[in-house]
Amino acid sequence: MQKRVLGDSKLEVSAVGFGCMGLSHAYGPAMEKQQAIQLLQAAVERGITFFDTAEAYGPFTNEELIGEALAPHRADVVVATKFGFDILPNGQRGGGLNSKPDHIRQVAEASLKRLRTDAIDLLYQHRVDPAVPIEDVAGAVRDLIQAGKVKHFGLSEAGANTIRRAHAVQPVTAVQSEYSLWTRDVEQHGILSACEELGIGFVAWGPLGAGFLTGKIDATTTFDATDFRNHVPRFTPEARAANQSVVDLLTGIAESKAATPAQVALAWLLAQKPWVVPIPGTTKLSRLEENLGSVALYLSPDDLHAIGVAVSKIEIQGLRLPEAVLKMSER
Repeated sequence: MQKRVLGDSKLEVSAVGFGCMGLSHAYGPAMEKQQAIQLLQAAVERGITFFDTAEAYGPFTNEELIGEALAPHRADVVVATKFGFDILPNGQRGGGLNSKPDHIRQVAEASLKRLRTDAIDLLYQHRVDPAVPIEDVAGAVRDLIQAGKVKHFGLSEAGANTIRRAHAVQPVTAVQSEYSLWTRDVEQHGILSACEELGIGFVAWGPLGAGFLTGKIDATTTFDATDFRNHVPRFTPEARAANQSVVDLLTGIAESKAATPAQVALAWLLAQKPWVVPIPGTTKLSRLEENLGSVALYLSPDDLHAIGVAVSKIEIQGLRLPEAVLKMSER
């Protein structure tokens, strides 16, 4: 497995990470625990060293799963988790955001226990809390770093100005936002350029468009009643039909490369910058191995130019997330 360094931080991770949310949250019923543990350990065996979770996934159950599964490999992996939602210790959601410094400290202590670790490798603010100055948030994480409980600070779905303000207080190691061939607004709103300017790594969540870019979903696909995609405007049957041209493009390129659409989508991200790391998730070993195959897939400058020209002619239909969720994201 190739490795990448997240910006100037010297935090080295596998070129492709593992987004763990879907093992227990958001895509329907949680995966059976022992099967999920086996999958996570198989990921380690195949060279993945970067695992992404959050207290909100469950809540709490995903962190507990990661803590148990990766305990035998803890010294060899990087575990990222997140704070920032208003979640009570009993798991009840307050319905909003909470990045008050006292709350950050409480969440970090609880996450440490669930993850069975002495220090969190990378702690993200999950969403920017407009009620708390980002300088206070960065200062709280700085204190946790100085106490040895956290190693690196990250931001998720933050805008360029927020990134700069936070970085001035505590260096930001990574910014995580949705980024793929059908969600490219981080290019247009100065987020990637801010990361490059400040020496910050970028972690791309949703690199396969919640499964759509794999080519395994079409307008007729139905989802489990608890699957979040039922509420995403981009996943209405009409939007899926309209957006099929993106998958058709990936499929054509994949056929010429003896690859799959998912591998092309991930290889495209890997080719954008050497400090961009996608974190696809899956519940299947075959898909895990398919995703890892993207690291060896070479896209030439001509390939990348052709993809860019073709995608620029496609108008993606539907918001990437429900409007209420998007309001929590900065651009």
